[in-house]
Amino acid sequence: MALRLIQLSDIHFGFENQAAVEAAASFVRQATFDLLVISGDITQLGAEVEFAAAAAWLAGLPGAKLATPGNHDTPWAGLVERVLMPWERYERWIGPHAAGALDTPALTARSMNSARGWQIRLNWSKGEIARAQARRAAADVQAAPPGARRIVTVHHPLMEFPGEPMTARVRGGRRAAERLALAGVDLILSGHIHTPFVQALPFGDRRTFAVGAGTLSRRERGEPAGFNVIDIDGEALTVAAMAWSGHDFQIGHAWEVTLRPPSARPGPGDLT
Repeated sequence: MALRLIQLSDIHFGFENQAAVEAAASFVRQATFDLLVISGDITQLGAEVEFAAAAAWLAGLPGAKLATPGNHDTPWAGLVERVLMPWERYERWIGPHAAGALDTPALTARSMNSARGWQIRLNWSKGEIARAQARRAAADVQAAPPGARRIVTVHHPLMEFPGEPMTARVRGGRRAAERLALAGVDLILSGHIHTPFVQALPFGDRRTFAVGAGTLSRRERGEPAGFNVIDIDGEALTVAAMAWSGHDFQIGHAWEVTLRPPSARPGPGDLT
């Protein structure tokens, strides 16, 4: 069964690339797809005006959506609010922060919040995945219909890959990535580093792929503004990283890999 996902990330409303954001919205409105994924950093400073703009923009996009917050989606002004109510604005304007879900006969998708309002380390913008988060997501996807593809989205890449422009340094990230891979997750979608990539995770059959999207903001890191179009047709996966030329979106990078057949995945109860 064929599936198409569109992955947007790191829009950073308040510092967005306005022309690219408008063109991306036009692309989405004209596309046929099964799920729109927004993998965090929807705002720049977590400000009310930024969330209002983001919510209005998302409301104008069709189709099923699955979003997760990023480290920029907590209030940057106001330490007390960031510590005690880091997700109040996100939940009021966008939706639940902790976990999201979409279930169809062909697709089981979950989100995990890898961002934190604060952490006991100097750079609290880095990520964290608790054991309970990974266990819950793994259990959910293992309960999926036998033929459904299994997708998880987070903001921070769970593992570091050579050549990326910045690190995520997710506490518990490698452990979570391994657990999800052994649960038969097909794709782990992320943002944060503003650079598109596709990497096989080094666990199990090595058929779980980490897929990163670029940014629709002006905070570019060696790549133009862009987003991902992800096509699954049987066991064939194609990821097209769409790149903003200043006038339109064109394919900047493309990857073709082979997913595991559904018959080769573990079932409920196989993961301890």
